[in-house]
Amino acid sequence: MWQYILRRTGQAMVVIILVTFLTFLLLHNLPGGAARSALGLDATPAQIDAYNEQMGYDKPFLIQYMMYLGRLASGDLGFSFQQNQPVADLIVQRLPKTMLLSFLAAFVALVVSIPLGAIQAVTRGKVPDYFVTAVALFAYATPLFFLGMLLIVLFSQATSLLPPQAPQGFGLGEILADWPGLILPVATLAIATLAAYTRYVRSSMIDNLQENYIRTAKAKGLSGGRVVVRHALRNSLFPVISLLGMYIPALFSGALVVEQLFNYPGMGLMFWQATQTRDFPILLATTTIVALATVIGSLLADFAYAVADPRVRLSGDS
Repeated sequence: MWQYILRRTGQAMVVIILVTFLTFLLLHNLPGGAARSALGLDATPAQIDAYNEQMGYDKPFLIQYMMYLGRLASGDLGFSFQQNQPVADLIVQRLPKTMLLSFLAAFVALVVSIPLGAIQAVTRGKVPDYFVTAVALFAYATPLFFLGMLLIVLFSQATSLLPPQAPQGFGLGEILADWPGLILPVATLAIATLAAYTRYVRSSMIDNLQENYIRTAKAKGLSGGRVVVRHALRNSLFPVISLLGMYIPALFSGALVVEQLFNYPGMGLMFWQATQTRDFPILLATTTIVALATVIGSLLADFAYAVADPRVRLSGDS
């Protein structure tokens, strides 16, 4: 198992380096460059040259990239001239809010999708299976912004049951205090997520229901419900662990749309605003953090799967 963990850790480090390199390359080759973004359209060529010299942007690209890695290693994520704040301070303010939104959405998606997937697997080829499949596919195919607007129309405009805007506040305490405002953003992100989880749980559980240990458990006289819940469902959840780690990019991309739609003050809204103002330091830092979170989430999922699955623990293979 240790060989497996070391190999996956080495692969993760390579992925992080590649992501930061490509992101740095793409952002610093956009028309206008970082200097024009920071100084504005009225900046003179002399001012742009002075800015590039001060920031090191006049040096060869590889040297710029190595300087960026050095700053990144020391925790320096740059300075946002648009926000007039260090990027690290902005991320410290916004990241916990996005993590709260994503965690709540993932939790709701799991709580709903696991029993739905189990019901589908047990009733395979019957009306409940077809019905849940149709609803899940419809939710999966619906654009996130349209789903959010539909919920706003139904629960805010037509019935006034819930506020159309997410909670506004500096800290998590203020966000949680206005919990009714979290319902629609969380529901929007959770519905899009649980559609994929439901299909994944269904497929995994169908495979497990055909295994020999299920036949053995039934032959011992165990009840059908006990066989399904304690044996098939429990073993079917192992692959879902890996899915959680790999779904971090999808959660963030969904949070970007949801936060902009509901005006939720998180990382997604900050990233959206940075794209409008071409705030390079924020775009670069946010992309790097999401890539790092994705790799760490995938690693943790793989490690948890290796511990839970005896085949990985004994053989050391993925």
